[in-house]
Parts: sequence; C-alpha cells; structure tokens
Amino acid sequence: MQTLSIKTHSRDQMVEITSQVRNIVRESGVTEGTVCVYVPHTTAGVTINENADPDVVHDFLLQLDQMVPWRQSFYRHAEGNSASHVKASMMGSSCTVLIEDGRLILGTWQGIYFCEFDGPRTREFHVKVVAG
Repeated sequence: MQTLSIKTHSRDQMVEITSQVRNIVRESGVTEGTVCVYVPHTTAGVTINENADPDVVHDFLLQLDQMVPWRQSFYRHAEGNSASHVKASMMGSSCTVLIEDGRLILGTWQGIYFCEFDGPRTREFHVKVVAG
C-alpha cells in the first residue's frame, strides 16, 4: 500500500489522481488484478467520472451544492461542516479499478478524482494494488 498527500485549494474541489494511481500500478509490476483507492477522511471522497471536459467537474460541484447547501437551518453538527460530510458519503470513501495487461481498465473518458468538500487542506489517500 502507498499513501499519497494531496493539497486542495478550495472548499469544494475535485482533483484528478488517475496518473498517480497509474504510476503506482506500473511500479508494482502487477499485470492482472485490482487497485483500490481509499480516502480516510469523513469530509472527502473519491469517484470515477469524465476527465475530458473540465466543465463536467464544474457542473458536478455546482449540482452537489444545490442538492446539499453549505448552510441549512436544521444542521446540528457543531463544526458547521455537515454538508461536507453528506457530500463525502454520497461520493464514497473508496473505488476499485481492474488491472489488465498492467493497465487500468477505465473508459475512454474516465478518470479517478479525489473529492474535497471541506478544504482547503492537506489530505491523503491510500492506494493498494492486489494481484489476481
């Protein structure tokens, strides 16, 4: 397993981490198996989505803000970041990608994204490559 650090620059941000994951898979020497990306934070997550058009990330974050506004009168969490917890749970804390012939099996337009919902911060994520 490898742990990588990532610095985010805004409260809500999606940072593509596909190349970091791809490098770890290549360095592992595993040609068939899976790779798991895990985010150990309650206000950040990970997802797979389009990486060809940056407007997708823009629209994605705006839609999440509409669905889960930062301030709501019924939020009770004392830290004031309830929305970030909800968004992180919506994205999930991990994703798994197949490895075939030493390559990530992603669709033509897919990328892996670290999703920040309570930044800016320095975060980490774990990557584990499993032969199989």
